[in-house]
Amino acid sequence: MSANNLTAVDLHSILSESRNRDTMDIDQIATLDILRKINAADHVVPQAIAQVLPDIEKVVEVIVQQLQQGGRLIYIGAGTSGRLGVLDAVECRPTFSVSDNLVQGVIAGGEPALISAVEGAEDDPELALNDLTSLQLSHKDVLIGIAASGRTPYVTGAIKYAQSLGCPAFALSCNPKGSINQLADHAIAIAVGPEVLTGSTRMKAGTAQKLVLNMISTTVMIKLGKTYENLMVDVHASNKKLVARAERIVMDATACSNAEAKQALTRAEQSAKLAILLIKTELTVPEAKALLAQHHGFLRAALEAVGL
Repeated sequence: MSANNLTAVDLHSILSESRNRDTMDIDQIATLDILRKINAADHVVPQAIAQVLPDIEKVVEVIVQQLQQGGRLIYIGAGTSGRLGVLDAVECRPTFSVSDNLVQGVIAGGEPALISAVEGAEDDPELALNDLTSLQLSHKDVLIGIAASGRTPYVTGAIKYAQSLGCPAFALSCNPKGSINQLADHAIAIAVGPEVLTGSTRMKAGTAQKLVLNMISTTVMIKLGKTYENLMVDVHASNKKLVARAERIVMDATACSNAEAKQALTRAEQSAKLAILLIKTELTVPEAKALLAQHHGFLRAALEAVGL
């Protein structure tokens, strides 16, 4: 079956497009019963993800390796899948104080597709090549193609192009039989089953993709030293909410007062990680920065190096 020549009959073979026998009467039942059916269907998602944790692990390990060598993580998809990739990429920046280009989301049709449908964009594999060329994708990077159906031509084109460059290319889908799963270097295929509304993959499939993308980016950032214990110590206090969060993080990590946290953050130019190190070690700012650099930004390793 060619991804470019998909028919209504072919859709029947795609798990995410098949009919849900538990919701055939959903247009006739009471509001609370509709909500119960949706909620019951949503419970399937984490169970399905649990079955593919080893696949997610393999993808995370490669991403960490590529990023440590100066590469980038690129998500690419169309429609809901593309929007979810962009969302996860954008949220990495304020959460972990990474550069704007370390994690990037690419959606078929570009920025206009974030808020409205761009007709035909997902059916054009050449469009993905153009989009990735403009990003100067290279073998140093890592690409995750996201498609609920597992057969979106735009994503297929992206994976093929990445592989032609020697760039690790992975697939994230909700259809174990999807063509991108076989094409990619490794696949994460979450079998969440039929949607409550046939083919409405913004529901269970979208939820599954959102959860997995959160797991991937969060685990990668932990492995890159962006956390200490379960605290986001690389958060950069750039607005009032983040200032308060940074103060709370410093207080939790050091058991210091709010006044001490504020003072340390001022010295550390609003870097929670550096502020914690200053309080725990009583080093000067240059000494603390040098110690962190020596341990590649890992706060725990820096503290252990001075016997803490």
